[in-house]
Amino acid sequence: MTTAVDKFHEFDRFGSVLGLERVSELLKRLGSPQESMKYIHVAGTNGKGSVCKFLERGLAGCGYKVGLYTSPYIEKFNERIQFDGQMITDDELELYGDQALAKAAEMVADGLDSPTEFEVVMATAFLYFKSKDPDIVILEVGMGGIGDATNVIEKPLASVITSIGLDHMHVLGDTLAEIAVNKAGIIKKGCPVISNVKDHEAAAVIAKKAYEMGSRLYDVSKIRCSVDWISPEGQQVSCELWHTDYSEVVTGMIGRHQAENLKTALATIEVLRQNRDISIERSRLYAGIKEATWPGRFEVMFTPESDWKAYVVLDGAHNDPGAEALQQTVADVFPDKKVIVVAGMVEKKETDKVLAHFGRIGRDFIATQPNYEGRAMDAAAFAGHVRAARDEEGQPLNILATCDTPAEAVKAAYEAVRDGGYDVVLFTGSLYLIGEVRSILTGRTDYDYYRTIKYGDGSNK
Repeated sequence: MTTAVDKFHEFDRFGSVLGLERVSELLKRLGSPQESMKYIHVAGTNGKGSVCKFLERGLAGCGYKVGLYTSPYIEKFNERIQFDGQMITDDELELYGDQALAKAAEMVADGLDSPTEFEVVMATAFLYFKSKDPDIVILEVGMGGIGDATNVIEKPLASVITSIGLDHMHVLGDTLAEIAVNKAGIIKKGCPVISNVKDHEAAAVIAKKAYEMGSRLYDVSKIRCSVDWISPEGQQVSCELWHTDYSEVVTGMIGRHQAENLKTALATIEVLRQNRDISIERSRLYAGIKEATWPGRFEVMFTPESDWKAYVVLDGAHNDPGAEALQQTVADVFPDKKVIVVAGMVEKKETDKVLAHFGRIGRDFIATQPNYEGRAMDAAAFAGHVRAARDEEGQPLNILATCDTPAEAVKAAYEAVRDGGYDVVLFTGSLYLIGEVRSILTGRTDYDYYRTIKYGDGSNK
């Protein structure tokens, strides 16, 4: 049976072409469902998904009905479209997906350019959210900002820019300033802008755009945010935002970078509160944030009490800033622990820069590759990059195994950690790899030999 997701993927042949003409026409033919809702629009190189989740859970904790649109997904396509903390159902995805697909087919029949896969999915999400009558929809930009399909919305409650880093350079530009121009494209006339961009040149681009649009800029990059304590179970964060105290906020999303993401989300909530767009109750806000989780972002899957006899952590650090944040988080959470790194990457990523950080986490590697047809870096090629990299003492890294599939990599990691005295198994690199590994670890993927290792009898538990 052909599902809506299969039909969406048929539009992948049109690539990731930026521009609003196609999605605007598609939405017009669908009755412009996006026009009836309020939005928080979130862009950035790293951290935007986490900021979205903090916002979604925090606002939900205060009683708001919240829609959430993010990308990519980790395990299941439905993760991308959520309402009230629940994923869109398969039936709803079929219903609203078929409506969007029908209008896309009409456009092609009329001789117009076909919408891309992302644009058809975005239209599906707008139809779904409209049916739910949300108080607020949180939209995560897919790529860049100015030409991203999410930028079809006209007047968000706030435009949020979490960070600027070098990623998608083949599309967005070769410098931080060029990338900042693209991401600043989400700034709308008269709408507040919350920015946590630390690079001076990129921040100047955002400030200039906000000034041109008559939008008040709230630059939180220099506001101090402290991590009071941190552990594999979570951390506590404190900050003060424009004379409003946000102290002792506990979250299960771990790392100094997540403290920065939380600060950005809290700043957005505080701006909306001051503008009287929302009202919050501190205890309910904190309770909601405490519930926030984001799969594949320093996610502790198992502890030493499990049959792994070690911490098993997933983190989709696939670019230089993400890998640097991961290195810092491992140092903070697992000081002096022996780590085995299981990693794989896609092509066109800063592999050597990423490995410079990975090599400071651990010397022992298992090289693998995500199941991403046409873009995955071959496991042997990735292993070559690993061998060329060095640890913090300048010593070459060690390849324990080269595995062609994530399932084989999980098996190799399990055997290595049981035999080698490792304290932590870190799966990292491509989010596509992390999704596959997570499915194996949670038993959602039917790998017989993994069950044999885990349970000892091959039973389907």
